Amino acid sequence: MVDKSDSAHSIFQGASSRGERAVGLLKALIFNRRGSASRPGLLFAVAAADFVSIIVAWPIARLILGEGASPSWASFAMVSFVAILTIATLRSQWSYTIPALRKLGPQVFKVIAAVCIVMIVVSGILFLFDASAASAREIAAWMEVSALLLLFVRVVASDAMRRLTRSGALVRRTVIVGGGKDAEDLIRALKSDADNHMRILGIFDDRQGDRSAGDFGGIARLGTFQDLTEFCRRAGVDLLIVTLPPRAEERLMHILEKLFTLEVDVRISALNSKLRITSRAYSYVGQVPMLAAMDKPLDDWDHVLKNLEDRLIGALLLILAAPVMLLTAIAVRLDSNGPILFRQKRYGFNNELIEVLKFRSMYVEKQDVTADNLVTRDDPRVTRVGRIIRRMSIDELPQLINVVRGEMSLVGPRPHATGAKADRDLYENVMQGYFARHRMKPGVTGWAQINGWRGETDTREKLVQRVEHDLYYIDNWSMFLDLYILAMTPVSLLKGKNAY
Repeated sequence: MVDKSDSAHSIFQGASSRGERAVGLLKALIFNRRGSASRPGLLFAVAAADFVSIIVAWPIARLILGEGASPSWASFAMVSFVAILTIATLRSQWSYTIPALRKLGPQVFKVIAAVCIVMIVVSGILFLFDASAASAREIAAWMEVSALLLLFVRVVASDAMRRLTRSGALVRRTVIVGGGKDAEDLIRALKSDADNHMRILGIFDDRQGDRSAGDFGGIARLGTFQDLTEFCRRAGVDLLIVTLPPRAEERLMHILEKLFTLEVDVRISALNSKLRITSRAYSYVGQVPMLAAMDKPLDDWDHVLKNLEDRLIGALLLILAAPVMLLTAIAVRLDSNGPILFRQKRYGFNNELIEVLKFRSMYVEKQDVTADNLVTRDDPRVTRVGRIIRRMSIDELPQLINVVRGEMSLVGPRPHATGAKADRDLYENVMQGYFARHRMKPGVTGWAQINGWRGETDTREKLVQRVEHDLYYIDNWSMFLDLYILAMTPVSLLKGKNAY
């Protein structure tokens, strides 16, 4: 006989375990490995809450009107379209930014304006195409409930932002380049402004003695310019403020050249500058005027869009490619002894090493893990099946797993192996600024690949062309560019240029 108390206890434990997993998943979405709140993760959570709010508002509005929820696929498609339209309208009003979500008052006006715009658009569409789908009374009730739920989301989000900011989890991790009086005045101005929401990690300066001295309010000098790049990568720096005077142009260019490889915003402090430019030329950190020297390739919202693109389209492509991958795995296993997958360390986002997956296309005893010797035409190291799958890039399909896991993107600069060379020189020694291509996640395909620069990069010219195309993609990223590259990738594969 089963003890009911034991059964209830096991059910409770199962529910508790599922709850812990859900909390763990939520923490992984919102917090990064350093314990800081992920700005893209927070924005995604707010946008997802907005989407759910508008979906839920439709049956609530119908119940309030006494008409019943009457769920159907057609009604779900309609409310989903309206939810996406509302989110796009809020996005156009810069509602989905961390500074905007911190300020509840302006959000009220943005929500009301967005709901009114969407209500007018929906009413117009129904009037032109299908007036019987919903009455004006239903639309008005739906929009009113949606507005209330959207405002509730913003109240919760604003409170969460304040709590995370007070705890130090939602602040911009900042370093200052340059010491002396300029840095001292800047730190004093930033600390006096409660709205700057930053944590100054330290100061980097090459100057010694009196020229670098100052009362920095407990902010430590962490090193010289030589130490700056590695510290920014390791500490996850978001913002870098340069306080060097304009006359130090050569030193400034040297710093910017190093920082071009990082995903950081770079601002030049104009606090003590005598140069007066139109106010539109400045951005502001708190009340301090700044000149923008460099921006991250993707802002917080763009990160959200690109992550959604990678996870959703990547998962769909992985499902569609599963039969081809299964047949390829069988062919690789039957053709030669050894594992089906080949795992290789390559440079990824922020110059960190990731393990890239491929179908094995070489004999095991002849594999080149570091890619010291690039594969050439009729290379004897390549198996019979390997020649076919490399020619058609089928060997790259397991990288869809890397995409779904978040290590790679569908579109981006192709990841290079650590020992890859062009004209006997390591890639990073061939071209200045080579590592700037690592400011975005590496991709399964990219702008360089659809423009004929896929496959072997054994010469300086080929490498330079690939890197220049990669940098063009980073500087001009958009969702439409990604979709265009994905659409053109099969066409470039049919040409089969440079792939052995």
